[in-house]
Amino acid sequence: MAGAKIDQLFTNAQIATMAPSSAPYGMNDATALGVTAGEISWMGHLDDLESTALAKNVVVTDLEGRWITPGLIDCHTHLVYAGNRSQEFEMTLKGASYEEIAKKGGGILSTVAQTRSASEAELAASSQPRLEAMMACGVTTVEIKSGYGLDTENEIKMLEVAKQLGEINAVRVKKTFLGAHALPPEFAGDSDGYMAKVCHEMLPTAHTLGLVDAVDAFCEKIAFSEHQVRQLFKVASRLEIPVKLHAEQLSNLKGAELAAHFKALSADHLEYLDEQGVKAMAKAGTVAVILPGAFYFLRETQKPPIDLLRQYGVPMALATDCNPGSSPTTSPLLMMNMAAILFRLTPEEALAGFTRHAAAALGMESEIGTLEIGKQADLAIWNIEHPSELTQGIGTNPLFLRYFGQDHVNN
Repeated sequence: MAGAKIDQLFTNAQIATMAPSSAPYGMNDATALGVTAGEISWMGHLDDLESTALAKNVVVTDLEGRWITPGLIDCHTHLVYAGNRSQEFEMTLKGASYEEIAKKGGGILSTVAQTRSASEAELAASSQPRLEAMMACGVTTVEIKSGYGLDTENEIKMLEVAKQLGEINAVRVKKTFLGAHALPPEFAGDSDGYMAKVCHEMLPTAHTLGLVDAVDAFCEKIAFSEHQVRQLFKVASRLEIPVKLHAEQLSNLKGAELAAHFKALSADHLEYLDEQGVKAMAKAGTVAVILPGAFYFLRETQKPPIDLLRQYGVPMALATDCNPGSSPTTSPLLMMNMAAILFRLTPEEALAGFTRHAAAALGMESEIGTLEIGKQADLAIWNIEHPSELTQGIGTNPLFLRYFGQDHVNN
């Protein structure tokens, strides 16, 4: 980009860079931001910008005092699936627990059956509106997990759909292999046999096809043990694929410590996380991904140890956990409000959770998540008077413009 000139200039703006700073929200006194070939190339005052720095065809957008933040990053979703589980919602309201529903053949396996029966085109068509809803809330990067196929063919189908969604939409998609999400019916009573298939067939095949950016697993009594997940993570390590983990959601199986041992990008949910697990995550640099939507929807009472995470300096990301059974939402803004109300995150922590820390949870902190020179020009521009409004609103959406710099380069 050396010698290249600014091709997009945003003026008359207020800027929350979300970069680590003594100033709230990483605010600075810059009122303009320049983009060159999809990257942030300049920030400052318009009077200080030399006209020679501008391309002849520069596009100038007067934001009339609006706020710019980094584009939002949804770092934990199960966005690709078929069907719905509304009948289980009724069961939950009548008192059935998540585990009880799963043991009756509901839960994840219900979605597995519907996803397996859907064609790739049908799966893409049903997933597209969910992605569009996220983008309409300012999301520029989204992680999409597999995990509703639970065999080689259908896990690959899900990952292919995730890839396609990233190719046809102005959004960055990171693909996570979650073959170890639940035990499929054909392996009932043989979780070790299924994990062997995951390790030696499903993951290597998906990896060979270039469909895996990270490997995830569900470490829980109703899913897979610490020992079984360890075998999977060893395979991921040999393939040089980063890992993350659904950990300590319903009980404490020491999954966070296991994740930390493998230098996981993140450990997610964490309602039953203890101090030992927090210490391990802090030492390993593993991000805590907090998922208030599932906590709320399942009417849980055990909260993640937010104060301990703060005490040990563990970064806290937020995500929608978009899925059909325990967090059927596509709104990061609603999750920010829930995180503040239910878990007492500050508005600045909530926004950092969907920007800087979410980027770290995907291993992309050097590229996105803050507004800094050289980073991707993923921008969310808001009709607000202060960034705290993004967390305060319940179901509101003050987005004015979502700018995905890479899309403008491609087009």
